Formats: sequence, structure tokens, C-alpha cells
Amino acid sequence: MTDDMKGPAVEARGLCKRYGGDIAVDELSFTVLPGRVTGFVGPNGAGKSTTLRMLLGLDAPDSGTALIGGKPYTELDEPLATVGALLDCEALHPGRRARDHLLWLAHYSGFPARRVDLVLDQVGLAPAARKRAGGFSLGMRQRLGIAAALLGDPPVLILDEPVNGLDPEGVQWIRRFLKSLAAEGRTVLVSSHLMSELEDTADHLLVIGRGRLLADTDVGELLDEVSGERVALRTSRRAEAMTVLSGAGATVVVNGPESLTVTGPTAQKVAELLGAQAIPFSELSRHRATLEEAYMELTSSSAEFTAREAS
Repeated sequence: MTDDMKGPAVEARGLCKRYGGDIAVDELSFTVLPGRVTGFVGPNGAGKSTTLRMLLGLDAPDSGTALIGGKPYTELDEPLATVGALLDCEALHPGRRARDHLLWLAHYSGFPARRVDLVLDQVGLAPAARKRAGGFSLGMRQRLGIAAALLGDPPVLILDEPVNGLDPEGVQWIRRFLKSLAAEGRTVLVSSHLMSELEDTADHLLVIGRGRLLADTDVGELLDEVSGERVALRTSRRAEAMTVLSGAGATVVVNGPESLTVTGPTAQKVAELLGAQAIPFSELSRHRATLEEAYMELTSSSAEFTAREAS
């Protein structure tokens, strides 16, 4: 990695982008810091890919500024050695062997050829180095795209939907790999339209909808906030449990034949209420919200798309 990165590694300041009469990105501001994986999440059409293209100098904002290490991408002294990007893993010649593809990119970019074998090994493609890309699975093409992004040993990585369409093994590999890159001190920004894909990977989260920032938050803090005082309960006497808990002021939601989610009382209080009526239960634990639930909570309660800034 280069040693001259100073200040916020990636920053958007009031970014706006229109296509005709449609607003793709609307006054979007955030920072992405090194040493952690930052998930960039929102539904299809939320403006994620447009934002990434502006960060990488591929699209010009109508207003606002996109910065990498304090400079627009187009003003970086060594852009390809500063930022590695994966926007489209299909952008390769199917008849070209994996190693030759990377050698061509290294030559074009001015990187030493020795980097090719290093990154092939880093992404687990060394055994397939002489195979033609046209015969690669989607997971192998994703790995090859990430290898290309790593050729310049950049301190910043920007990846668009890197786990899209992968099998479980490929998803697990990318999750582990992204965390290892962040642990090296790199800035890792990963976009996705599915929060579940980042649940075990992202340390920080940027959530956008309709081109606006909904949340800029630590993942753990977000899940704690959304989880609240909800308790997961499993009992063979569901109807009686509902009567007792509702009578004590709890909000009870049925999840299955024997499962309930209880909002209001703590797990200890729920146990006390059920115990007083001799109602047995086989499971009682604090409900932990998923990122998908967190996203639904954000969109349902943020009609005006008010951002919650990170502390």
C-alpha cells in the first residue's frame, strides 16, 4: 500500500446526480474510513452504483464532490495504485487465460509483472492461472476481478456487488477475504442490495434509499437499536402465553406454531410471568434483529429519509 493517504480515505460531499427528470443521487454525504469493511446498502435503484461511479471519476456529479484521500479520483497522482475497483466481473476476454489477463492489465497500468502471481495466489486462483476465463464460474470471475483490483496493492478498494450470484462457498470466501483486507488497514467499501450478504462482514454501514442517506452507523449499534427489548419465545402453550403476556402489557407477534416474539418486558420478566402461571417454554432469548429487519425498520420509520450520522 502507498503511505501518503491522509484524512478520510473516501468521502462524498453533497453529491447530486440526475438522469433526465430522475434524481439518482440526492445530496449524499458520507465518509469511509480505513481499517474496517463498510457496507453500502440499499435496494436496486437506490443510487449505489451511480455513487460508486462518481467516486471513481466515471460519472461527473451535477453538484457536490467525491474524494479519495482528499482529492477527486481524476486528480490522483497514481489512481490505479491508490484505488482498486470491481464494478463488472464480466469485463474480460473469455478466450484469454487468467494469468495473461492480469499480465496485460499490469503492463497497461505500469505495475511489475511479479504482482500477477502474488494476487492470483492471494485470491486462490493460482491453480487456475492458465485456464481461459470463458470457462470460469461466476465465483472464479469474481475472484479474478478482485485480483485485478489488487494489482496495484491499493489502500482503497471499492467493490460493487462482489457476492452477487455466488454459491455459499464463494460467499464465505469473499466475506473472510474482505475482512482480511480491512485488517491490513485498507479502506474497503462494498455495495450490495441485500443486507444479508453483509451481515457477517461489514463493521460499518451506509444505508441509502432514493439516493439519500438513511443511516451512517456501526453495524452492532444499529442491530442493538433495532433489536430493542424483543424476546424470542417458544412454547407448546402458545395461546395461554399470549394471553398472559398481553395482559401484562407486552406486544406479542406470532412467528410459528410454537414461536412468538415478545416486545416490552425483558427475558427475565417474561420467564417470571410464564412461571407464575406454570406455562412451560423450550426457548427464551433476547431477539437479535437481522440487517434485513434493520433495513425494513429504517425505511418504514424514515419517510423523510433523515440521516442518522455516525458518532
